[in-house]
Amino acid sequence: MTRVATHAGYQSALLNLMSAQSRAQQAQERIASEKIATDMAGYGRSAEQLTTLTATQERLEGFIGAGQSAAARLDAQDLAMGRIYEGGTGAREAIANSLAAGGVTNLMTELQLHYQTIQGGLNAQHQGSYLFGGGNSDDAPATASTMADLAAAPSTASTFANDTLKQKSRIDENTLVETGFVASELGGGLTDVFRTIQSYQNGNAVVIDGVTYTPAAPGSITGKPTAEVEAFLKATLKALDAANTEVTNQTAKNGLVQNQVKSALDAHESQKIALEKLMHDKTGYDPAQAVTDLQMAQVAIQASAQVINTLRSTSLLDLLR
Repeated sequence: MTRVATHAGYQSALLNLMSAQSRAQQAQERIASEKIATDMAGYGRSAEQLTTLTATQERLEGFIGAGQSAAARLDAQDLAMGRIYEGGTGAREAIANSLAAGGVTNLMTELQLHYQTIQGGLNAQHQGSYLFGGGNSDDAPATASTMADLAAAPSTASTFANDTLKQKSRIDENTLVETGFVASELGGGLTDVFRTIQSYQNGNAVVIDGVTYTPAAPGSITGKPTAEVEAFLKATLKALDAANTEVTNQTAKNGLVQNQVKSALDAHESQKIALEKLMHDKTGYDPAQAVTDLQMAQVAIQASAQVINTLRSTSLLDLLR
């Protein structure tokens, strides 16, 4: 026979009240988070699978961040390469126009301006670092500020402060792409042409494609060009064409990497959306159901509280009298 006692009634009612309060709190948490639980312990057997999905999401976020950083750098490089190409083609146009006009009086001034455009592109920065400095991203890679500085340098190579380390970015589990370029490779050809022009203007003999050109005197590139000056400038046009072609090739390579990074980012974004949907299916909780659970728990709390209140005014002694 089951023993009936006042304290047993209290205990049963109190346990029901505590259970209802726990269910109410859980329902409120589900309403706030729209998730089944706030930690992995609340998912039971699904916790291991959710842990794996979470780790996959974190790796994916890392690749997306790396890809976005690489894309921003590649965009900045594309703009800088555009400036370098602009300076190179501008110099070619200036020489061609001067030859066509039969006068080269202002040519050196124009070439100096175009050289500064090239140098500005080679010394372009992104997020406080020089784009084409290689591993030495804290120092300007193109050190000669003027064409006179170029001619005074012992060699074209000595006017570059970059090293040979090119930046690389991992855009997915199995793909590591080279996203960096160095100034000496990108602008070495153009810089050498400008150095040759200034050296010739200084009165020094220069060699282009195995042919030696000797100026009559310093400052020969002025006024109406002599046959010697004209021959030198025409050879310079060919050298500029080759150097500009190299810049174009490097720009195209940058564009190919841009497309590769963009494709990887698009794939990652699609995978991210799919993972988020899968995570929501595994962890999400219907808000309407959570509200219903909360209302039912509140009713249970009220009922339990009412039972306890009734027990306070009830005693088994009343039944024994």
